[in-house]
Amino acid sequence: MVRPSGLLTRQEEPVPLKSICVTLSIREFVAGVSATLNYENEEKFPLETFFVFPMDEDSAVYNFEATVDGKIIKAELKDKKKAHILYESAISHRHQAFLLEEDKCSRDVFCCNVGNLQPGSKVALTLKYVQELPLEVDGALRYVLPAVLNPRYRCSGSPEDSCLDMKTPIVPLDDLPYAFSMTATISSQHGIERIQSNCPLSSIEYLGDKKTSAQISLADGHKFDRDVELLIYYSEVHTPSVAVELGNPKNNPDGLMKDPSAMVCFYPNIPEAEPSATCGEFVFLMDRSGSMQCPISKQDKSQLRIEAAKETLILLLKSLPINCYFNIYGFGSSFEAFFPNSVKYSQDTMEEALRRVKLMRADLGGTEILTPLQVIYREPSIPGHPLQLFVFTDGEVTDTFSIIKEVRNHRLRHRCFSFGIGEGASTSLIKGIARVGGGTSEFITGKDRMQSKALSTLKRALQPAVEDVSVNWDLPRGLSAKILSPEQTVLYKGQRLIIYAQLTGTMPPAEGTGEVCLKYTLQGKSFENKVTFSLQPKLDDNFTIHRLAAKAFLQSMDMGFGETPARFKKDVLKVSIDCGVISSHTAFIAVNKDLNKPVQGPLARRDIPRPMLLGATTVMKQCRRIVFGENYLVQLISLQNADGSWDLDESLARILGINLKDLQTALPVKDADPSSWATVLAVVWLHAMAKHQKCEWELLEKKARLWINMNAGSIKKKLVKAAITFTKSSVDPGVFGS
Repeated sequence: MVRPSGLLTRQEEPVPLKSICVTLSIREFVAGVSATLNYENEEKFPLETFFVFPMDEDSAVYNFEATVDGKIIKAELKDKKKAHILYESAISHRHQAFLLEEDKCSRDVFCCNVGNLQPGSKVALTLKYVQELPLEVDGALRYVLPAVLNPRYRCSGSPEDSCLDMKTPIVPLDDLPYAFSMTATISSQHGIERIQSNCPLSSIEYLGDKKTSAQISLADGHKFDRDVELLIYYSEVHTPSVAVELGNPKNNPDGLMKDPSAMVCFYPNIPEAEPSATCGEFVFLMDRSGSMQCPISKQDKSQLRIEAAKETLILLLKSLPINCYFNIYGFGSSFEAFFPNSVKYSQDTMEEALRRVKLMRADLGGTEILTPLQVIYREPSIPGHPLQLFVFTDGEVTDTFSIIKEVRNHRLRHRCFSFGIGEGASTSLIKGIARVGGGTSEFITGKDRMQSKALSTLKRALQPAVEDVSVNWDLPRGLSAKILSPEQTVLYKGQRLIIYAQLTGTMPPAEGTGEVCLKYTLQGKSFENKVTFSLQPKLDDNFTIHRLAAKAFLQSMDMGFGETPARFKKDVLKVSIDCGVISSHTAFIAVNKDLNKPVQGPLARRDIPRPMLLGATTVMKQCRRIVFGENYLVQLISLQNADGSWDLDESLARILGINLKDLQTALPVKDADPSSWATVLAVVWLHAMAKHQKCEWELLEKKARLWINMNAGSIKKKLVKAAITFTKSSVDPGVFGS
């Protein structure tokens, strides 16, 4: 069942949270964020308030403080159980107290408690965090400030004391009682080409001759109906780099913060390679819960999630390599598999799968991923066909850590690629399963197309495996590097690789340099990327690199409040507290003991309301308003055979907009195979009519060209020339190869 998020706030109860102000600073590919929550108690008795909000799971939260009547009270990071005891004790003794913690069920949900907020008093709570920005396929850096927190589906066995269980009031967007503002400064030594946002911006001001920095701010009146997303395009993003940051030995004599830390950024130049003879087993796990009936985004004519999912599965099925194995699972409260076991890819199995895809509905209830995952992993491996798992979900679950643990337990026998669909998809779930499963993660929001992101990921999955990945350091005598990041075993073409290390020993004189080398093999050939860097650490008051290094360590060792093995928990607590970076086992606690007298009067509870995006009825009405015209690209692709060819028939003629008899008459070589003519015509159509969606049909078009080369033989050039002339197309014959 989906837990209700609470009743609507009664109008006579003022909400103590008045505004949220966010200041963002992005330098190259690292974001530093300061978010301030401004509270005011307008009631006549003291309050205890609870605010549940989303945050990207990559965020390293390192600071939490309260400003009360001009006085700053810095919170301490402590063992979570101790922090709760201190908070409850302070509240019972009528002291003001503040608590910030990760949810027990998911890394991307936080709860902020304010205890004993006096009548008439104002409090500003500020939390600070840093995070790496992911690199998109088109070279953009993507920053997302989560604003949407969807209700999470509760499975049996989930913790009962999750902050997601709080009966958080929900109000319509127009009635949300607190304001939101955001300003940002963006800088890069390489210059900024452009900045895009899914939300209105009041201004973008570029500074410097080469546009090396920019200042932006969100337009007034932002509603919490979507995450705030920035896409930042630098003039150059693929430059390897190493940054060394000074440590803090005075305050941290024996921890990770003591020594300098290095952040190494590689963009491995992995060459194009022919797919290996090993095809693989491809399993697609598709969300069919009720929420998949919603649009992908709030934008007009946004495609329904389930319809985008169906189109995506059609494209994936047509793009699979011959001789591979595959299966498709749909899941909700229950699950359904297309076949009892993975089947060999053939015309018959592909057609059966297509038939079932077209019948798919978002009709399986809630979102239970764990059970179908366990069933998939119980299936015996197919010799010579390594498992590649693709998970598509809007990510609204509470058993996040259990799912990540299940994927992690089977990491040696498969790779897991994940896709978060729509606003509010759990970054903890989507990024977590991809990270432990050796795959990649994608998020589909706004104008993003699930189809293009899925096909780009399939292209990655079909790459030959990069093996023997290692990182070697060449440092002056007396200096050594200890890697803090998880061991890197998988590399993909076009992917960025970030490595964190602690530098221990004696730093050299001012002119000293070091070198770090990334080595790997691909299809028996050895490759290496080297970067030389200065060994003069730079001072950063926020210790950004140290915090990010700590976060990378915690993500690999911290498996959740109830899932982390005892042998890891000690290290998690030490690194978390030493570096001041929150984990599932720690929480920030601040107690204001300087009030002249204890807070008087009975304590009333106030839960900060969240926005109501779309009720079920509204969703269905909106869905009915969205009418899609015929999608000729999907129709054409649906007609392709498993071997890559097309048949010359009425269905193809209708999509090409040409009479079938005219197509048959135009066949340039007498007695030639009509399928060769049809397949050439289909490929010409793809290049002429759907060029802007090439990433979605690139793999299946390659399969078609291979079929043409094998079956058209010496008449290929005649067929190509005739097809281009007949369709009056300007397609370059070179796309068919020599």
